Amino acid sequence: MKSLSEIATKIQVKKDHRNQYEYQAYGNRLADELADPTKRALYIKLAKSTDRNLLETARLFALSNEKSTTKGKVFMWKLTELKKKKNEQSI
Repeated sequence: MKSLSEIATKIQVKKDHRNQYEYQAYGNRLADELADPTKRALYIKLAKSTDRNLLETARLFALSNEKSTTKGKVFMWKLTELKKKKNEQSI
């Protein structure tokens, strides 16, 4: 069995000084992928408090949309739509 450090070096995981918890790493990755570094704190807060399935669905939608120039706005729009849909289903 391989140790965790061997696996991390094999897949070349980079340590980031901004990440202490997993949700921080996810929020920072969202900000980088969506090319929206000014809203980094918002993405970290969303990663901490919002269902990860909703975030992943909105992220994939925003990244697959080739026509949009601001992927952050598309991500937030899709996330609000998914939250509305989830609330309607739970009522």
